[in-house]
Amino acid sequence: MKKITLIFIVLFFVISVKAQDTTSGKIAILPFVSNGIDPVSVQTAESIFRMDLGKVSQKNIISEKKVQEAIGENECTEHECAKEIGEKLDADEVLLCKLNPLGEKIIIQYILVQKSTGKNILAEQATATSLEDLDAVMLRVALSVAKHTPFSANVEVGNVVDQETIEPKSRTSRFNFGVGFGYLFPTEGYDDDDKSFTFNLYFDYEIPDVAVGMMLGARNGVALALYGNYLFSRTDLCPYLGGGLGFHWISHSSPSYTSPTYTNSSGSEIDEDGIELGLGAGLRILHTYDIQLFINVEYIITFNDYNDKSIVLTIGIL
Repeated sequence: MKKITLIFIVLFFVISVKAQDTTSGKIAILPFVSNGIDPVSVQTAESIFRMDLGKVSQKNIISEKKVQEAIGENECTEHECAKEIGEKLDADEVLLCKLNPLGEKIIIQYILVQKSTGKNILAEQATATSLEDLDAVMLRVALSVAKHTPFSANVEVGNVVDQETIEPKSRTSRFNFGVGFGYLFPTEGYDDDDKSFTFNLYFDYEIPDVAVGMMLGARNGVALALYGNYLFSRTDLCPYLGGGLGFHWISHSSPSYTSPTYTNSSGSEIDEDGIELGLGAGLRILHTYDIQLFINVEYIITFNDYNDKSIVLTIGIL
């Protein structure tokens, strides 16, 4: 029992020392640089960062005056130069930070360099939606530098930046309403008819590489189905392959027709319905335009007493 307790004490001590290592030591903060932001705002952001870093860590922050003396008249913006400055100042870490405008936003890029190895401990980017938002962003950068953690890992109640409150945009879909017409060619059932005219309405939603929607059609009765197609191209000629599942109300009226499973002997018109499964392929033409043409071939099976099966060929516009 004593051995287990001793092991836990040693582990706790090691973890505590390791945690202190990241928040202590000497750090040189190089002057913040910017292209397009006024010098006063840049200097204010640096001052806020220095103060916040002093609050959230035990690091020994080398003074601005000593850093400026080590740099001299040169500008240091690369990690090779940062390593040299760190050696001059005997700093354990050196921070580089750039503030650049992007439209109304300000992009903050910062790199934390380890002097002993010259390697980057951190290479992060953050976004301020305005100059006023830099106050909150600098606190988060200070937490990131103090803990050696990514910028996004230090979010807490009270330090959420404006960019993180913006609802992310979802991928948009393209809505198409269309009509198609053609012929239904029975392969089995349908009272042995040769063919019949078909007319369809389409409510089509298209996202990259996929189109889904609903079809309402007059096909020797009435059909309603949901479908999905995989689009093989994003160009004007777009072949596709897909399928559909729905319901088909089929009109049977021949008193002499006999199917393998059902015989119509009453002589009256009978609407035989059932679940319909369809497998289809086709081509969308002028696919990049608001108005598209299409050619579609579909093999459909209706699970009813007549065992109706057919091939449907349609052309139309979306």
